[in-house]
Amino acid sequence: MATDRERMNDDATVLDADAPNRRENKPDTVASPASAPPCQIVKGSGQHFSDEVHEILRQRLRIACSIAFAGFAIFFVRSFFMPVNVGGPDAIDNALQIAVVAILGFLCALLWTTYPLSHEWLRTAEIVMFGSMAVYFADLQFRVYYPGKIVDLARPEGVERILSLNNTANNMRWFFVIVLYGMFIPNTWRRCALVVGCLALMPIVLTLVLCWNCPVMGPFVGTHVFSTLIVMSMACAMAIFGSYRISVLHEEAYQARKLNQYQLHRKLGAGGMGEVYLGEHTLLKRTCAIKLIRPEQAGDPTTLLRFEREVQAMATLTHPNTVEIYDYGHAADGTFYYVMEYLPGLSLQELVDLHGPLAPGRAIHFLRQICGALKEAHSIGLIHRDIKPSNVIACQRGGIQDVAKLLDFGLVQDIGGFAAGNERLTGIGAIVGSPNYLSPEQAIGKGQIDSRTDIYSLGAVAYFLVTGQPPFRRDTPMELVAAHMKDPAPPPRELRPELPIDLEEVILMCLRKNPDERFADMESLDLALAACESANDWTADRARDWWRSKANTVAA
Repeated sequence: MATDRERMNDDATVLDADAPNRRENKPDTVASPASAPPCQIVKGSGQHFSDEVHEILRQRLRIACSIAFAGFAIFFVRSFFMPVNVGGPDAIDNALQIAVVAILGFLCALLWTTYPLSHEWLRTAEIVMFGSMAVYFADLQFRVYYPGKIVDLARPEGVERILSLNNTANNMRWFFVIVLYGMFIPNTWRRCALVVGCLALMPIVLTLVLCWNCPVMGPFVGTHVFSTLIVMSMACAMAIFGSYRISVLHEEAYQARKLNQYQLHRKLGAGGMGEVYLGEHTLLKRTCAIKLIRPEQAGDPTTLLRFEREVQAMATLTHPNTVEIYDYGHAADGTFYYVMEYLPGLSLQELVDLHGPLAPGRAIHFLRQICGALKEAHSIGLIHRDIKPSNVIACQRGGIQDVAKLLDFGLVQDIGGFAAGNERLTGIGAIVGSPNYLSPEQAIGKGQIDSRTDIYSLGAVAYFLVTGQPPFRRDTPMELVAAHMKDPAPPPRELRPELPIDLEEVILMCLRKNPDERFADMESLDLALAACESANDWTADRARDWWRSKANTVAA
């Protein structure tokens, strides 16, 4: 596919009888990270650490440039409303000030856009930004200290006082540049020391060169150089220490996001049962998605037990259309986590939202894959109970497009003794599932249900895939629950007349209120879908051509 997009879905909504206004959770969608910078910027290990510093560099440059631009722009505007005294700024001074304001304004505007900028470009922008300010301050110092100009600014008896004030103002300008650099630009302390050291030498060297043989300023050169040296030393110490501490804290925070042999990179989403992060195995360098729940998030042992049962259930499943679980365990702080395969693609919800209802053959193609995944789960006594479009990812696997991956067994129910002690984590009276796709038996809060509840939900998903909307549209979740309990689903052909009759019949049979009137199991449903006239319409070539034609849209 033309782009990688991580998709991890929230846990399904749990609707209690006492909470009719709870909403269905929405799927979390996160765009893929931008191309990584080519090298590591600061101390640390791993390309992803450099990726993070790359983003921080842009953010810090954006803020630092905004501060500098605001300051220069204010003084530039101020110059229009103040009279120019003798010895004040001349045409060259004004032209240089305009140039600096323009450079800072351009960089500021570009850094605040979403346009991708390379590592080299950001470092060049850093040099241009601070270099332009340094050149302007050096010019300002030269033109004030240049023999003859300072005499025009004061009477002979006030020269010492004027020189002292000017030296203080000059030191503050350089102090601002040095501290701004050290506190905002991520660096190693050595690189920071090199840059701020060069900046600090400039006012000292200029003072010595311009004042040493000057008959007016010569007597005061020692005092000025000493005070400048003290101020620049303080500025450098602050900048280097600040840069070092920020670098160390950032690396410590990065290392703290490790779970045993896995490194967490960035958050993809959060749901009722945990958080999902983009991660990487530190040795295998395999990208993965890591779902975790911390003890303080669990609230009670039942929630944590439910989370553990989710991963244990999923780990037993090996069907190629079920998301693969690589690993699971507990971190030192009690955090429970599991690691699953990274899936580049779109959820079926996104697919329909972006591109409209699917062709009958393509819908059948996805539905049959989901049937296969659920058939395995049902064979060992696991009922998903939260089949919905946002829980199925259409992705690429092994060079094959339109591979369906079933996610999120967070509401799985064991009817085969899988859970130790046969715990019942969802009691009678709790309405569990997603309101648009739950079965009538889920709607009335039955504590023990069978595999036919997933057949109903899959039928509701099929309805959505071919019509672009779920079987029922109501204003509140509880009205949806009531509709699933008693209202017949409108025939899909009322919304899409060209839909084949045989596919409509299969969908409506899945949506029967009485479980005994539905398909007996997933194998029966799969055979019925395979018997539809359009079952073989969607081929691997058509899938590949579709993704190629929609590459730009999917990337956007």
